[in-house]
Amino acid sequence: MAEIILYDLACTKNVCFSPVVWRIRLMLNYKRIPYRTIFLEFPDIEPTLKGLGILPSESTSTSKPKYTVPAIQHVPTNTYIMDSASIAHFLESTYLDPPVPLTSELGREIEAKSRAVVGPIFFTSVMPREIGILSPRAQEYFRRTREASLGHRLEDLLDLDKEEQSWDAVEDDVRAVGELMQMNRADGPFLLGARPTYTDFFIAGSLQSARVVEESVFRRFFGYPGYREVYEACLPYMEKKD
Repeated sequence: MAEIILYDLACTKNVCFSPVVWRIRLMLNYKRIPYRTIFLEFPDIEPTLKGLGILPSESTSTSKPKYTVPAIQHVPTNTYIMDSASIAHFLESTYLDPPVPLTSELGREIEAKSRAVVGPIFFTSVMPREIGILSPRAQEYFRRTREASLGHRLEDLLDLDKEEQSWDAVEDDVRAVGELMQMNRADGPFLLGARPTYTDFFIAGSLQSARVVEESVFRRFFGYPGYREVYEACLPYMEKKD
């Protein structure tokens, strides 16, 4: 019987494609926690989670409170939690074995540099292509909300020359982050050695997201040492994708 109900983002491939949901899915799979998935279309996330009594994330000066996936229900205690970081802390404190270190000095450095270096590539090469794996109803929502934020059409991001220039501009930095991932390779394939950390799931989840949305982007990252080793080491915990 499932102990966790995982609320995930729906796509036409009927598999997980959200990088933030993949972090939690990898953690659930690694800890062998029984769970089942409920996939939600983009426009259904807020009404569904609101209907479950989940509170929205706190607003900032530039955004209103919002509902996001992942969200979970812990069935034994009927507890609902939203936000990947909060869910990770709950899982780690509730299911102690095997442990997943949630943070480390190396992990914090890699996550910060990945967001700064890899994040812009995902924004231009992956995000606008997500619309291609959404249902028509979700496509309308995705286009309307993203283009309102961007101030232009999604397709304007997919200028192949500019995309290639973006890759060229960060290639050395992407390689440098990959080298950080290999600092403990003598002890094992993961960032800290023989066992995965939450940062390993952060990396592998992002790469798997790219693979589902646009294989060519995944292949480019896969070609860099560090990214490839972490991804391959996490493959056993990616078998359950739905």
